[in-house]
Amino acid sequence: MYKARRRIALTLIYVFIAVIFVILAILLVPQIKINDFRTYTNVFPTSVTAVLFGFLLLTGFTTYETIRLSLERRAMEGGATELLTRFINKLRFCYSLEDFYSAIASILEEEADCSVLYVDRKTNYTLYSSPARLTSNPAVIEKLAQYFPVSWNDGFYFLGNEYGVVSSSKNARGFFLAVNGQHLYVFCRYARRFDNEIYPKLYDEFGRFQNRAQTISSLSEISELTTEWEVLADTQRSFLPQVMPEIKNMKLAAYFRPLINVSGDYYTVLPIDEHKTLLMLGDVSGKGLAAALVMGLVMNTVKTMVNKKDLVAAINAVDSAIKGMALQDKYTVLFMGIVDTEKMTIRYINASMSDPIIVTKSPDGYRIKSLGSNCSIVGIIPLDDIEVAEQRLFSGDLIMMASDGVSEVMNDKGVELGDTDLFTDTIKKSASKDPQAFIDDIINLVMAYNGNKKLRDDVTMLVAKVKG
Repeated sequence: MYKARRRIALTLIYVFIAVIFVILAILLVPQIKINDFRTYTNVFPTSVTAVLFGFLLLTGFTTYETIRLSLERRAMEGGATELLTRFINKLRFCYSLEDFYSAIASILEEEADCSVLYVDRKTNYTLYSSPARLTSNPAVIEKLAQYFPVSWNDGFYFLGNEYGVVSSSKNARGFFLAVNGQHLYVFCRYARRFDNEIYPKLYDEFGRFQNRAQTISSLSEISELTTEWEVLADTQRSFLPQVMPEIKNMKLAAYFRPLINVSGDYYTVLPIDEHKTLLMLGDVSGKGLAAALVMGLVMNTVKTMVNKKDLVAAINAVDSAIKGMALQDKYTVLFMGIVDTEKMTIRYINASMSDPIIVTKSPDGYRIKSLGSNCSIVGIIPLDDIEVAEQRLFSGDLIMMASDGVSEVMNDKGVELGDTDLFTDTIKKSASKDPQAFIDDIINLVMAYNGNKKLRDDVTMLVAKVKG
């Protein structure tokens, strides 16, 4: 299987490196002539040996990584394991129990010929049971409840002929996953043919699905059962960053003011590694509970993604999540960008947001560069091929993301703030300040321009300032 083949490949590479090193040593040592031992120094041969050894190691590890990826792809996408891989891929886009049951039925039952039992051990309530003799047998269900109580440790396990845990997959007739008191039992005659490396992937994705489903369920229950909007507003605010993370070579600040208690606006800052940070700001169509529900779904979808560097996959995941909710006329516009403070770039997808900009210093003062739209609205229409754009950043550049509640605020004459020189002049004059002071200036301008009237939209801003 994959693990054994990987071990063999690594062993062969080590042997290859050792053989090449010995051959080079045999060829080079006779060429080293020592005329006078008193003046002889071993610095040169030692340096040459170290360089050669380092080069061989680098070549070997590069070769191993290439072979490992090839072996993993063949193992995960071939044979019986391909069925579980396909189930994992479908599970990534499940946002409710109904989606999950559909994935079980279409892949595990129909294609893989497995029997599935899904139980909430906290209540011993059967959430799902395949229409098979095994999983509908009360004696089997009772035995599983005795063997695996709610206190059973989270993880993945192999099931034997008597439904107890066995240590080796070679003797398994199935497996089960335990996450937060939820147990998923999968019985399969040929379970031994699944590659063992697939189980950690399945376990992790099952856990992420539970988090997504719980998030949506909690928001739905609040929206349906409570008349206290403040409870929903507090829940929604919990999705937003409570404190801005400390990012090397970047300062951050944000502003969030919903029109009513709940909002369709959202933003987040997610550090990826020491140099890369994901920035996101968006706006869901409409207002009220439905918009807040979609906002929570979008935030949770992005936060739980494993590979946050893949912006195209993130947009597609958000698109599938919103469409999967089947809420009429609900979509989002959003900006998603990865700031790299080492390369001094921002890679981004602008899904029809009107206001994201970079404010950069030039010999003539500050200039505004638009981060133009390169993707349609998300969640309601088919998406075309998405391309990631990239802009160069310079030390001191300020990145401003704002919902349309900022630029579309009107004065008494009905003129939108975003159409005025006053707006651009204020941005340029305040660009030298730190992000929080910059936001304060813009928000003060919005309130003053609006006069004494009530705001007509949510107002949200996220500002980042980079330094090389």
